Amino acid sequence: MSSDPVVEIQGVDVVRGQTHLLRGVDWTVEADQRWVVLGPNGAGKTTLLQLAAAQLHPTRGVVTLLGETLGAVDVFELRPRIGLTSAALAQRIEPGERTGDVVLSAGYAVVGRWRERYDVHDLTRAAMLMQQWGVTPMAHRPFGTLSEGERKRVQIARALMPDPELLLLDEPGAGLDLGGREDLVSRLTDLARYAYAPAQVLVTHHVEEIPPGYTHALLLRGGEVVTAGPLEQVVTQEALSETFGLALRVQRADGRWTARRAA
Repeated sequence: MSSDPVVEIQGVDVVRGQTHLLRGVDWTVEADQRWVVLGPNGAGKTTLLQLAAAQLHPTRGVVTLLGETLGAVDVFELRPRIGLTSAALAQRIEPGERTGDVVLSAGYAVVGRWRERYDVHDLTRAAMLMQQWGVTPMAHRPFGTLSEGERKRVQIARALMPDPELLLLDEPGAGLDLGGREDLVSRLTDLARYAYAPAQVLVTHHVEEIPPGYTHALLLRGGEVVTAGPLEQVVTQEALSETFGLALRVQRADGRWTARRAA
């Protein structure tokens, strides 16, 4: 990995019509950091992740990813270096696609098997990732028959398939029941603590979904950064209350966070 920041966003606006989706955003992610991005609906979290995934160009400002500046690089060469899970990507996967092929095809940065050929290294890596994420028994099942939790874990295994330098997780806990969420948080904790794992950015609405091992947080409201920095300094009652527009009581126990409306 390069010693340069993995993500460097400077003075970025994203404007659609008369609406600022992001305004004046500055943000830097280093290779050894694990970030959570928190904010209410419409805060700009997914837009920020699209910038970090080289899926979107800023209206103003500079976005540098893995040492390459958007607008001066072929994004089709850059994107395979970035692992991404999102609801939009999941919708592109055919329900009848074999689950093992969903993971394997990420090696060619495509969705769905066609005529591409895979060597032993590809097959071995896909098998290893499926085992790590607990989806090996589903390898031959159609993707559409999996539970929501199984689908989320398959998507993360797929995102890790090309050995990315940056992993972006857009609301991986959305739609999961309590057991599925806790299983996912446990697995993400293991990944966060793995020294050779890529830099990670997780977008969520809920502090309960922050895995232990994450190091930094960025809070967004109305397309603007409320605050950003080390997790313990950012995930506070004052900052979260400002971000969500509601007086909150925030607590931490055993490395996990909870937030409730203040009495």
